[in-house]
Amino acid sequence: MIKRAAIGLRAHSGWAALVALAGPASSPEVIARRRIEIADAGIRGSKQPFHAAEPLEFPDAKAYIERCSRSTEQLAREALQAAMDGLRDRRTEPVGCGIILGSGRALPGLEAILKSHALIHTAEGEFFRQALLEACEHCGIPVLGVKEKELFTRGAAQLRTPVSELERRVQEMGKSVGPPWTEDQKYAALAAWMVLER
Repeated sequence: MIKRAAIGLRAHSGWAALVALAGPASSPEVIARRRIEIADAGIRGSKQPFHAAEPLEFPDAKAYIERCSRSTEQLAREALQAAMDGLRDRRTEPVGCGIILGSGRALPGLEAILKSHALIHTAEGEFFRQALLEACEHCGIPVLGVKEKELFTRGAAQLRTPVSELERRVQEMGKSVGPPWTEDQKYAALAAWMVLER
């Protein structure tokens, strides 16, 4: 019998934590955990593309960001497809992907971003999250986006479990796979759990 599985992702500069859960939503288990690289090592500065673009003349900065965007999208697509194929090899079917989102504030255009160090940091977070969202669309997997600051309150409401109990259960999930089971993996696991419950 094929089980349902869900993927959770939490992005960083150049990489993302991926956790996959399977089984019933009442007691899911971790069946995969990995770090996926989504910055092209062949492009200098690609882990922090807006920082790398900042000192360039605007036309060069724009071209550089577009080049990084193309390579990051391709790497994200390949990593997500490989994860989905791996789940199918284990007789589980990925039914969706939960992605941890930022605050959701709209960013100005590239020229304005490159003039503000604070916006450069915000833009980089969005850059890698957007690549993961685009990869899900490309791979045809439904997405649940959850703002990081709302993750546990939304999770508690959706899973009908108090936040303290939810934190305990997410912590327990890591015991079956061992370290690392950091905040990245916990957040990704909870996002995946919310997808399974849907």
